[in-house]
Amino acid sequence: MQGDIGVAKSVDKGATWQQLGIALDEGWHLSYPYVFNYLGQIYMMPESSQKGELRLYRAINFPLQWELDRIIIKKPLIDSFIIEHDREYWLFGSDHSNFGTKNGQLEIWYSSSPLGPWKPHKKNPIYNIDKSLGARNGGRPFSYNGNLYRTGQDCGETYGRRVRIFKVEVLTRADYREVEVPFPFKESRKGRNAWNGARYHHLDVQQLSSGEWIGVMDGDRVPSGDSVHRFLLGCASVAAVAGLVVLLGVLLGAVKCIIPLSWCGDYSGKRSDTLMAWERANLFSSKVRRFCSRLNRVPSFLRCRIKPNTYSGRLVLALIFSIGVALSCVGVKFIYGGNGAEESYLWKGHYSQFTLLTMTYEARLWNLKMYVKHYSRCSSVKEIVVVWNKGIPPKLSDLDSAVPVRIRVENRNSLNNRFKMDPFIKTRAVLELDDDIMMTCDDVERGFRVWRQHPDRIVGFYPRFVDGSRLEYRGEKYARKNKGYNMILTGAAFIDGQLAFKRYWSEQAKAGREVVDKYFNCEDVLLNFLYANASSSKTVEYVRPAWAIDTSKFSGAAISRNTNVHYKIRSDCLTKFTNMYGSLTGRRWEFDARKDGWDL
Repeated sequence: MQGDIGVAKSVDKGATWQQLGIALDEGWHLSYPYVFNYLGQIYMMPESSQKGELRLYRAINFPLQWELDRIIIKKPLIDSFIIEHDREYWLFGSDHSNFGTKNGQLEIWYSSSPLGPWKPHKKNPIYNIDKSLGARNGGRPFSYNGNLYRTGQDCGETYGRRVRIFKVEVLTRADYREVEVPFPFKESRKGRNAWNGARYHHLDVQQLSSGEWIGVMDGDRVPSGDSVHRFLLGCASVAAVAGLVVLLGVLLGAVKCIIPLSWCGDYSGKRSDTLMAWERANLFSSKVRRFCSRLNRVPSFLRCRIKPNTYSGRLVLALIFSIGVALSCVGVKFIYGGNGAEESYLWKGHYSQFTLLTMTYEARLWNLKMYVKHYSRCSSVKEIVVVWNKGIPPKLSDLDSAVPVRIRVENRNSLNNRFKMDPFIKTRAVLELDDDIMMTCDDVERGFRVWRQHPDRIVGFYPRFVDGSRLEYRGEKYARKNKGYNMILTGAAFIDGQLAFKRYWSEQAKAGREVVDKYFNCEDVLLNFLYANASSSKTVEYVRPAWAIDTSKFSGAAISRNTNVHYKIRSDCLTKFTNMYGSLTGRRWEFDARKDGWDL
């Protein structure tokens, strides 16, 4: 895999980036572009170890046009940088071409000019140690409060697993000493779903002209390693699993022979005279047939030694099965790559975040704890807002969350509180999600991406269809039967918080809110009517989840535990809301209407 040097520009402190193009493309791999200014000229020193030398380029027209200025050192140094310190220039880099610890080696060179010539440090190699100890450079060095700091990579678990910071105490031609200092970087608690869930290995810290500091760090959810090498390891694991399956079949008696009997020397079946004459004349063929005969005796031999109906036999079968499962997981991981993260989805080249809002009370506290622990790990969740309707709220310390949690205690137990105006919600997108619904983060992220394409709509996971003169509330099967939907339940739906809350608490919706309070139900139905009343175009979008579990079924703490009564109340709501805001009949949006395949 060959890398080029690309350029992106940000004018808002890294919030958004504009891709400008490729700055340098050579016939070998390029990375780690160390850029610096010297005597009014801008230079770039990328890693070009495949070429076997360290090259210095000068900008002709910054940032996209460069020319080779000189070869600094005829040595395949990687991740190199140049720093001025005590009126001398110092070059730090690692040489992995010689015998030593890969990712655990560091060399220093010095000169009176960044253009050279360079002389090796007296103590080279400075390090030749364990790869987890940060010898390999991990970004641009920086000075702070008069001290020089070097960034190193911890490559213990995988290349570039994490960044470590070292304070340089002595840097002279004869000596070098540094000491590790705490890295004031708060790692995300989202685990594998974090932006750097597998590794983060480079940090570039810069002080702006305003005096502010800004840092740029890379992150990845995929462990390092050549993709072809990983694929071959994955295929080898799958092949081993196939072998274990055959072994289990042999031990259980399902597989009588390993090689087809017609290939064996003791086969007494019918074969052509021509084939038999050729086999007698061909010594190699007869040896292969004898080998196949011996191989087919293995199943009976194994069944004699390992009897599945004995305790030891069952133990062996369990061990083989466990190894097979483990190898299957390893194979899938290596073939498909990644660390199992459920990633957020790009839209127009950008990522965004949303606020997760749920409404609950003290009888469902166990639901809430599980809910917060799971959904706070989803990539795009910025904050969780818990609308506490009744009882004593829990302490924040009781909730295991990877993002901030805010508990909004209400004075009155009302379902209308779900859509209450909340000036502390900082995101435009709000996911209204009942605390008893569990689904994958990937499903949530897909729904969020669809909402970003249609922010004026209710985008959710539970479709309903309402039609006919006799309004009757029905489940999702009825929508499937009619091959369309015109309502999305907001128990699991993305909305524009400001737009939806404003509509819900408008004077027009007052009568509808009174119906919700009367029945203690139908707040989601009301919001659908308000959206439909405000637009003649499509107001709802469906996203099909891979799976979803209603955890209230395990506790019984649910408003709608009596389905017949629940549906009867909702049917009454449909009649009342139709009289207030107009009918949903005539609105019908087909499944599988989008090209993403997520609304089947």
